[in-house]
This record gives sequence, C-alpha cells and structure tokens, in this order.
Amino acid sequence: MTPPSAREEVLGRIRTALGPDRATPAEVARDYRLTDGRPAGDPALLELLVDRVEDYRATVLRCPPDQVDVTVLAALELALGAGWARGDVVVAPGLPAEWRPDGCDVDDDRPPVQLADRAASVTAVAVAIAETGTLVLDGSPACGRRALSLLPDCLVCVVTADQVVGSVPEGLARLDPLRPLTMVSGPSATSDIELQRVEGVHGPRTLMVVLAG
Repeated sequence: MTPPSAREEVLGRIRTALGPDRATPAEVARDYRLTDGRPAGDPALLELLVDRVEDYRATVLRCPPDQVDVTVLAALELALGAGWARGDVVVAPGLPAEWRPDGCDVDDDRPPVQLADRAASVTAVAVAIAETGTLVLDGSPACGRRALSLLPDCLVCVVTADQVVGSVPEGLARLDPLRPLTMVSGPSATSDIELQRVEGVHGPRTLMVVLAG
C-alpha cells in the first residue's frame, strides 16, 4: 500500500480535527461586476488610463498610430537626455519594425547581466487596464522576456488604443494564464524603509508610455 503524501496527511488531520459535524462552507457570491461597460479603446478609457498612469509618476506621450516611432524617440530623449546613444537601448524582438528607433539593438537572449547595463528597453504590451493604470506584458515576442522589462533603468511601453480595457476581469480575459505575465503599474518603487519612497528597487526607475490612437 502506498503511504499517503504529505499533503494528504495534513488534510486528513484537518478533517479529523474538524469532526463529522463541521459546517458546510458558505457559497461565494459571483455577482461582482465583470466589465466596465465601455468598449476597448473608448476615448474615456484612454483618458482614465492616462490619469492613472501619471498618478503613479509615469510619463505618457500620446500620438497618432503612424507616429509611434517618432514618439518613442521623444520618450527616450525625455528619459535619457539628448545625448543618449542607440547602443544604450534594446528592443523586444517582436516589436513592429515601424516602432523601432533606428540603430537600437534587438534583444537576442543575451545574459541578463548585459541587459542591466542598458539604459532603456522598448516593448509592446498585451493589454492595458484603465481602472488600475496597469500595463500587462505576456512574454510574447512583442513584449519580450521578463528580464527585458525589469533590468534596464528605463522602460518604454507602446500601447495601442484597442488594447485599453476598463476593468481587471476584462484584462484577464484577454490573457493566456499559462504565459509569464508581468503587470506594471508605474515605475518600480518601495516605501518599506522608514516610509521613504525609493524608486528603481525591483525594476525600472522610469516608465514611459507611448499611447497610440
């Protein structure tokens, strides 16, 4: 006879301690709001996203869909200064060519320590959630691997209007739960030490969002 696993043993002891007259668990209500009620890309959702993201001390630059490359360049210059070099920036391998700044390196699975030496990275997103100001990267070629969005000191994310939804349930419904999801709500920051806000502790110190559409 196969001995019980540690999990089965622990659960068995809990059942014994509760006894045969234990109460039936209460049913959890599932009538909470699932949608914002507005379609993805609604102008009001774009305004809400901008408000939330800027409240997190990130910077948003808006542009028409055909001006993404110019706006990404403007974001990099704003974050890094006018003298930044193309080799300082690395982009996700699947980022559309028309969004890429000329001369910037494409991430090729180089060792993470080399990514940490780069000043900035540029990626797309899988979805953006307006109510929480959250950008979600899913590890796809356009978003890049997780290290690309965490190690450089500045992260530039390109968001298209049709990717902006209202609520968290709407955002999650667009995602594959088996993918390595990274949720970004403003620059990395912590106030663990004496309640003093310190940015850039666990990820990029600077977040730039290019909102196209």
